[in-house]
Amino acid sequence: MPKNLSKLILSIGLCLGAGIIGSFFTVSSIPEWYFTLNKPFFSPPNWIFGPVWTILYVMMGIALYLVLSAKWEVQSQKAVRIFAVQLILNALWSIIFFGMRNPVLALVDIVALWITIVLTIKFFSKINKLSAYLLYPYLAWVSFASILNLAVVILN
Repeated sequence: MPKNLSKLILSIGLCLGAGIIGSFFTVSSIPEWYFTLNKPFFSPPNWIFGPVWTILYVMMGIALYLVLSAKWEVQSQKAVRIFAVQLILNALWSIIFFGMRNPVLALVDIVALWITIVLTIKFFSKINKLSAYLLYPYLAWVSFASILNLAVVILN
């Protein structure tokens, strides 16, 4: 049982909240716009994105909880700030790509997101190794999403 269940729930809820914000822009845009785009052969089926992102957001929330539960130092504050920036960039990607229907600007955002995830992992690893390990699947998925985003830009 976690030491502070409310902190764990809040951490996971914060990350899921970023996903929910992004989904508001995604859901309406898929049938109207996304289906009309040329996509690469390696584009996964649309149904896979919801479950994958849900799992990743939960893992991100657990990672955040582990850092918040560690001895709070200046290093922890910096790590949490970098985490916050990547979470904002994460939510912005859906707003830009689906809401604004701008894959080029979304590509810029996702590159910045990828960099901040790497920085988050670097800072989290100094505080709690497990918290960093929990973010590696997220980095892998965003790496794949970056390639997919680039392919959409090239094909359209």
